[in-house]
Amino acid sequence: MVARVFIDGEAGTTGLQIRERLAVRRDIELLSIPDELRKDTSARADYLNKSDIAILCLPDDAARESVSLIENDTTRVIDASSAHRVADGWTYGFAEMDRTQEEAIRTSKRVTNPGCWPQGMIAGLRPLISAGLLPADFAVTVNGISGYSGGGKGLIADYEANESSANMFAPYALGLSHKHLPEMTHYTGLTSAPLFTPAVGNYYKGMLTMVPLCFGGLDKVPSGADIHAAVSDHFAAANGFVEVAPLTDIQKSDELDPQALNDTNRLRLHVFANDQRAQAVLIAVYDNLGKGASGAAVQNLNLMLGVEQSTSLAA
Repeated sequence: MVARVFIDGEAGTTGLQIRERLAVRRDIELLSIPDELRKDTSARADYLNKSDIAILCLPDDAARESVSLIENDTTRVIDASSAHRVADGWTYGFAEMDRTQEEAIRTSKRVTNPGCWPQGMIAGLRPLISAGLLPADFAVTVNGISGYSGGGKGLIADYEANESSANMFAPYALGLSHKHLPEMTHYTGLTSAPLFTPAVGNYYKGMLTMVPLCFGGLDKVPSGADIHAAVSDHFAAANGFVEVAPLTDIQKSDELDPQALNDTNRLRLHVFANDQRAQAVLIAVYDNLGKGASGAAVQNLNLMLGVEQSTSLAA
């Protein structure tokens, strides 16, 4: 059976990437609204209600409006905005997050695609909190760098206009109130929001997140081997795209390139530790337009359609 899929907001960066991945699929009929009707509420409502699955690639308020326009009980939704990331009744679309998450996505009518930044830290911290190696009230700091495509068309245009003179490393969200904080807090299992300092680099796509951990104040200090074992065990049964690098004692690695996994749907998680100093760092590498956005949406779509989740996705 051919599924009718409507991408509401297909002209945006994420929407275009999703459409490109789905265009050659024979099991999908892509419904495409004419350009002149993209802002016509009545026309959008018609397309939303005649689709089997609607993928929302819109600003938050527009995504909420699209959901309100669905009047039937058959259209399923994948929302790529941050509007519903911690909302009741929505399933978080990080399939590898827990061993039951894949099935939850498969059977859900409302799936909220993860933000790009949270996935790396969730992948590292959730296993440690679940295993009891970190308390839920642990003070966490997260930082990292992403390609400028994560900022949408406006930022892409700015960087491409300035080319080599654009800022090579531009920290932002310096008010320390990034919109991904509720999602980061909720799905890691933390009881308070982390200190999050992201940055944009002068390259198109690819990202790296870092979570430094100082265990000195804990009653029981986990070793690097403990941390790596907990993370590895957490993802051992996941039939997805998260991989855990071997635990190694090195000073640097060519694998820690934010662009290393571009054009794939993979997320590679590294654990580095110094047991004598009771310190560790969790580093995740992935494509902000792949596993961080359109790739995750297609993976969730595949699960909801009951097909192999790697379909249309480069491993």
